[in-house]
Amino acid sequence: MRSLISIIGFVLVALWAVGCSESDTSAGIEIGNPEIASRNVGFTANFSIDYTETKKASLAKSASEDENVVIDTFRLMLTEVRSTCSYYIADQKPREDNSYLGPDVGDPAAVLPISFTDGDVVKEPFKNISLRTSGFLKEIKVAFQIIRQGGYNSIYGRVRVGDKKVPFVYELSHFQLFSLMYRNSQIDIQDSLVNLSVVFHVHRFVDGIDFASAKVGEDGVIRISENSNENVWNTLNERFIPSFLSLWYEYTNDEAMTIKNYTPDVLNELNNVFNENIVTNGNFKDGGKDWIFFTQEGGAADTAIIEDGKSNLMKVHVSEGGTESYSVQLLHEDISVAKGAKYKFVFTIWSDIETEITARLGSYITYEKIGFEEHVPVTKTGRSFEVEFTAIVTDPFARLDLNLGKKKATFWIKDVQIIRIK
Repeated sequence: MRSLISIIGFVLVALWAVGCSESDTSAGIEIGNPEIASRNVGFTANFSIDYTETKKASLAKSASEDENVVIDTFRLMLTEVRSTCSYYIADQKPREDNSYLGPDVGDPAAVLPISFTDGDVVKEPFKNISLRTSGFLKEIKVAFQIIRQGGYNSIYGRVRVGDKKVPFVYELSHFQLFSLMYRNSQIDIQDSLVNLSVVFHVHRFVDGIDFASAKVGEDGVIRISENSNENVWNTLNERFIPSFLSLWYEYTNDEAMTIKNYTPDVLNELNNVFNENIVTNGNFKDGGKDWIFFTQEGGAADTAIIEDGKSNLMKVHVSEGGTESYSVQLLHEDISVAKGAKYKFVFTIWSDIETEITARLGSYITYEKIGFEEHVPVTKTGRSFEVEFTAIVTDPFARLDLNLGKKKATFWIKDVQIIRIK
């Protein structure tokens, strides 16, 4: 791989270093380089069910008296929590670090009982984890096993039929185990704590299903399984894992087949954003937040944020150009694009010399181009560069590269935008 290596790490949270105006003593700090991070953070996770009509609600909602479906008991066995991170080293061989986090760091084979209906908050099994902020969080994965005993293989609740609430049991026998992957933007990251909320959304699970026509057993219970009310069971099987609203998921079914897919609700919310900049902090108003600065192959440079009214500037002073255009890189990860969708990339750049840079949108893991790759001429006066492109694949973690190497130069960059136009 001819560019920097993006690697899976053990770390859970991104730390950025923010450059300031040129007169500030911190000007020139290398933006986003993980090796300058020094803090440790803790980790917790909470598990709950939610009755809000919309997933945008800031607080989970408990069941109200007029809910048509109420879940009374929902328990699973948590088997593992893992983090996926990227960090940057000048190395030609990718490395993969163990990113296992729990539930018991002393015994990776351990399982942890979780009750969603009790609103479990997991602290004790993770209390000894100290997570160094030396990388950039991509995802957190949680995995569950369906245990065929002790109430861990079914969801118990009540459904309104006429003027009565009839108990039901939905059997999870279609699943052996499953994993949920949550994107970094779905995770609460604070100064000293990372918290993952695993929420089961009831309305996403049951809305529109005709429980009134379901067969009620002699014991007065609606049993939903492969042997009873099979049509309802099949529909709930399709909805069960997507109702957690993770970015994507993977599960093994009762026939030992493995299925992997994105959750359409979450992916559509990321990708169906039109006429808005999907490059976070593209105007550098938050300093170097969300940006990564990297040098390799003989490159040497430093950076500064210059206040310039409504839109700040990123200044990159390349003191040694190195042997390749990617010897000096300004990068932005986690740009979500949809296969076949049309986008516009636009930014403004100038330099103290007439030169050329490379701008591209690619995979942060493989470096393959998934959007565009353009050689951009740079003049001594500010020039806006624009290119339209169609995404080759769907990727929630695409990476924008501005390769500034090969020549000694000083660059000024502003108003970096990627906008979906079709």
